[in-house]
Amino acid sequence: PTAAFRETARIGTVERYQELYEQSIATPEKFWAEQAEAQLHWFRRWDHVMSYDFESIGTTEAPYVQFFKGAKLNACYNCLDRHIESSRRDKAAILWQGEAENDKRQLTYAELHQQVCKFANVLRSHGVTKGSTVTIYMPMIPEVAIAMLACARIGAVHSVVFSAFSADALASRIQDGHCETVITADSGVHAGKLNELKKKVDQALARCPSVRRAFVVNRGNSNISMQAGRDFWWHEEMESMSAESEAEEMDAEDPLFMLYTSGSTGKPKGVLHTTAGYLLYTTLTSKWVFDLRDRDVYWCTADVGWITGHSYLIYGPLSNGATCLMFEGVPTYPEPDRFWKIVDDYKVSVFYTAPTALRALMRLGDSWPEKHDLSSLRLLGTVGEP
Repeated sequence: PTAAFRETARIGTVERYQELYEQSIATPEKFWAEQAEAQLHWFRRWDHVMSYDFESIGTTEAPYVQFFKGAKLNACYNCLDRHIESSRRDKAAILWQGEAENDKRQLTYAELHQQVCKFANVLRSHGVTKGSTVTIYMPMIPEVAIAMLACARIGAVHSVVFSAFSADALASRIQDGHCETVITADSGVHAGKLNELKKKVDQALARCPSVRRAFVVNRGNSNISMQAGRDFWWHEEMESMSAESEAEEMDAEDPLFMLYTSGSTGKPKGVLHTTAGYLLYTTLTSKWVFDLRDRDVYWCTADVGWITGHSYLIYGPLSNGATCLMFEGVPTYPEPDRFWKIVDDYKVSVFYTAPTALRALMRLGDSWPEKHDLSSLRLLGTVGEP
């Protein structure tokens, strides 16, 4: 980085990073206690920072690792409530760009909080409670963030399934997670093609008798059937709901979400992420790795169906009060300069994407990015591969 960048960065040098690393190794309890105090809101402070037992490996007792035992917090509260009580209340939380050029939305932190509280009340009114598992099968639209945060608010465990997966893949994850609730949309769009999500949900639910309710965002793109008593329109459910909803006080080790591995090395496995350790990690890495500032427009191109989307599109940046860009589309549709056009249009300053995407764009030549003003970019992050 340039000297000017190093002077203002949260971690400006390798030496500063090494110093922090050494602190975390030499005095881990002190280090993580200080970070937890500085980065997150807690309803109740912890009794112990770290508790673990590896001695039981090979015995009948299960080994364990626990962080912040005795503490109480809520991930949604950290992502929303503490910001609406500050100067960030009217700051943009989500800037959404659909695949169509004129398909745009913006939600401030106050507006996102209101929508999340209303949908949290929808879930509660249908009997979804702390510990319930909720499958989310949605395109990259603001409602997917609203659904995830609403689950976190009431203590329900969300299980997001990548929207390009088949009905069979969806069914297996619903069954494995013992889900009674599904949240979806009538459809998504991908490179000009319709992804008929609700039809795939209907196929999956034919094999999932445990599901008692499905909430459907109506985008008006698909002719779908709605099963009486099971299927509910998102907008109709939201109409009568209060915009006030108390955040559940969660134990530090309570589950936040379950996300399945890709299956590239065998059967997909559901990985459970607990609240405090995960939220502190994503908050801290978002702040330090991406050097997030209030003035930034931050764009992580990952889909929420993957861990990068969970961590660095939703929880990490929102916990930091960042302005996050969400895009429903692909880098080269309708033209090969779509990414660069979005960077220019929204003045993106922090851009996080995959090397595969960058290599594909590089092969198309320099003429496409040269059509746009990319001077707003100050930091580029890559993920998922070398």
